[in-house]
Amino acid sequence: MTRSSGAALCADSLAAQFIAQALENPNNRVILERLPALRLPDAWLVAGCLFQTVWNLQSGRAATAGIKDYDLFYFDTSDLSAQAETQVGQHVEARFSDLNVTIEAKNQARVHTWYPQWFGQPYPALTGSRDGIDRFLVPCTCVGLQNASGSPDALYAPYGLHDLYGGVLRPNPLIDPTAACSATRQTATGVAGPGCGLTRVETGIWASAGLAGSCSAATRQKILSIPRRRIRAAE
Repeated sequence: MTRSSGAALCADSLAAQFIAQALENPNNRVILERLPALRLPDAWLVAGCLFQTVWNLQSGRAATAGIKDYDLFYFDTSDLSAQAETQVGQHVEARFSDLNVTIEAKNQARVHTWYPQWFGQPYPALTGSRDGIDRFLVPCTCVGLQNASGSPDALYAPYGLHDLYGGVLRPNPLIDPTAACSATRQTATGVAGPGCGLTRVETGIWASAGLAGSCSAATRQKILSIPRRRIRAAE
């Protein structure tokens, strides 16, 4: 599986469908509308709140069903401290307090300063928020929307959207398999609800990537709990 151009996807009919469906989640719409006012450099709404919204709609669920939080990525090299990131998070929470949802803002410029200690694996210094989107555990979840002109005007999906609409989970080739299981907790929890819309997933792909041995029993169980009635193996 190869990465594709996010810019090219913006002109694709599947990209237009994705944006339209993501905006059916009213929280996504409001967050993106207010995003420019936050003045966060290279700010993107990313991952679960987007792909889970699409999967919800594909499987007949409410757009907001099962979405535990909304993630913002930004890239600010001026202050890599945890304190600065916390202050940004507090500002974001205050700006969106009327939505009554959890919104987390993470500075992608500082991930390399804490990741090795947290996960026990090296992590490269990133050059922008899109680098962070590239590195989600599962390629079909590597998606982000940006608003720089008053309405969503940029979709970044480096691996394309076909796996997302096909409900296919496969390991991200950028991620060291020995480190990936720690991140699996978030992904597996986000997609393991009833009627999640997944159509192709197999725990064997995690084992073949070396994940099974390094996962905790609890994490493996979360992966195994993904409903199987509509699932077939991903090669």
